[in-house]
Amino acid sequence: MATNHLLEIKQYGQSIWMDNLSRDIIQSGELKNLVENQGICGITSNPAIFEKAIAGNVIYDADIEAGVRAGLPTYKIYESLAFADIRSACDILRPVYEASNRLDGYVSIEVPPTIAHDTEATINEARRYFQEIGRENLMIKIPGTEAGLPAVEQVIAEGMNVNITLLFSVESYINTAWAYIRGLEKRVAAGEDISKIASVASFFLSRIDSNIDGKIDAKLKKGVDDIAIEAKLKAVKGKVAIANAKIAYQEYKKIIESDRWQALAAKGAKVQRLLWASTSTKDPHYSDVMYIDELVGPDTVNTLPPATITACADHCDVANRVETGVEEAYTLIENLKDPDINIDIDKVMDELLVEGIDKFVQPFQSLMNSLEGKVKLLSPV
Repeated sequence: MATNHLLEIKQYGQSIWMDNLSRDIIQSGELKNLVENQGICGITSNPAIFEKAIAGNVIYDADIEAGVRAGLPTYKIYESLAFADIRSACDILRPVYEASNRLDGYVSIEVPPTIAHDTEATINEARRYFQEIGRENLMIKIPGTEAGLPAVEQVIAEGMNVNITLLFSVESYINTAWAYIRGLEKRVAAGEDISKIASVASFFLSRIDSNIDGKIDAKLKKGVDDIAIEAKLKAVKGKVAIANAKIAYQEYKKIIESDRWQALAAKGAKVQRLLWASTSTKDPHYSDVMYIDELVGPDTVNTLPPATITACADHCDVANRVETGVEEAYTLIENLKDPDINIDIDKVMDELLVEGIDKFVQPFQSLMNSLEGKVKLLSPV
């Protein structure tokens, strides 16, 4: 029998979550099978995933019709559909949550992307989602924006599980880790238990390479007279995201060695794991599992879309690589400043955060429009 490499990864201290959710995979038993037999031990969702799941899918029509009859506004109908799917997924993953002592078994749902820059609205929606969905193994997804991090701190202090998303730069990860720590410290100061709270920091990968590769291709297209310069440019392609992630992991190690973290760990706090996100390879010239193979290591999560799950189960080359080539990773990032390459990594990360929010706002609005159309169709004349 062929080796399922997804199960092999678990032996290295990394959990595999799935970046996908729909009622079809819940009702067909596919999700249950993935959890029980394929090593999937968590789910991440986002507005784009819900748009794909709900728009044009008749499986939701009866519930949409019920919402119309109840006189619910379109947004509330959306929530009723999404919350029901999240609850079902939480229930399927509950045994994993219990067996792993609350390390895994989480299902993430994002607060509306339209409030990514509003701290108070984010806190209020996180509270409401956590209460209305009513599952211990729910994770609230909050973007790692300037406004998002104070919300993360407060929500952690109130005892909710949080997935901080849209992290691109190492600095944004560090800021996220300390927001988690401050939230736990607030909770300790209030005399509350911190042993039942979990958090992940979703660090994005393929979008970084797509952005930087595009800039390099533009330089190459203009024409480079010097073969040595051309080689320098080509040496960077497809390498930055993994190098950036390996550096972030080194920062994670420094943080968990700090006195402040150790004091929390002594009270039962769980480490905030780095979660590798945006892991489907966009360039067909690259291995379809390179963002998995290169980043296996302890206390990490990798969230994979369905096609990447299938690819990894089949041909991932599993080894503990998150701490291999670390010096080379630092050198590669430093080399971006070379005048011959001249890529401003900080500017790239800022661009990606703005784009990332937009990539969630657009499908969210598209889903609202699609639902509005269905509501009109199903509404009594």
